[in-house]
Amino acid sequence: MNPIIILVHPQLVENIGMTARAMANCALPELRIVSPRDPWPLGDIHRQRMMAASSGADDILENAKHYDTVKDAIADLNYVYATTARGNDMVNRIMTPRAAVPDMIERTSDGQKVGVLFGPERMGLINDYVALANAKITIPLNPDFMSLNLAQTVLLIGYEWYQANDATPENRIRIGKSRPALREEYQKFFDRFEDELDKAGFFVADDMRPTITRNLQSTLGRAEMTEQEIRSWHGVLSALVDGPKRKKKS
Repeated sequence: MNPIIILVHPQLVENIGMTARAMANCALPELRIVSPRDPWPLGDIHRQRMMAASSGADDILENAKHYDTVKDAIADLNYVYATTARGNDMVNRIMTPRAAVPDMIERTSDGQKVGVLFGPERMGLINDYVALANAKITIPLNPDFMSLNLAQTVLLIGYEWYQANDATPENRIRIGKSRPALREEYQKFFDRFEDELDKAGFFVADDMRPTITRNLQSTLGRAEMTEQEIRSWHGVLSALVDGPKRKKKS
């Protein structure tokens, strides 16, 4: 079960469309809209502008539910988060998106329905609406400039939700049709490389040779080459060594 996105008094239809786009990016399908500035359902021109801004997230907008009040929009929910950067005198549970998402996951895994309130673009959620929520989400940003577009705010929270459920490796190297090189292949190439350096008179100080050799081998080992790349470097080395001989033959 996914958290429900609730837009309170959104002012621009383009922002509703861009919010749907952000939701689609993060696999959040359910949108609720509370008393937008433009009468709902929208007229043709406003609807076209909203759909164009959504960049294809039509299903989310087609299935969006309209409510007259925030109380109506959250009536069937078990837990509600209010997003705001505003301070107030109320006692609040204040969470970052990164802390709120594990809480959402735990609650939705237990079968609870949760929603996230987002205020209008110009002024955000008023305190009366924040008071209706169980917890407040504040996004830590540059304290000298914390202004966010409505869709950006939805995307930041949606991104944390999606990442928490995503299994994409955080760091990987795409190797195509080759395979990671074996340590034996690294060693054979390095042995040949060291031998050619020796022949070329690279190691001028015997006492420094072990240190230089270790540094070169460490550099090579960090490269994470494929078997194909090792073979390519063998070819490079052959060209460097045999190049002058080839020219003489020609």
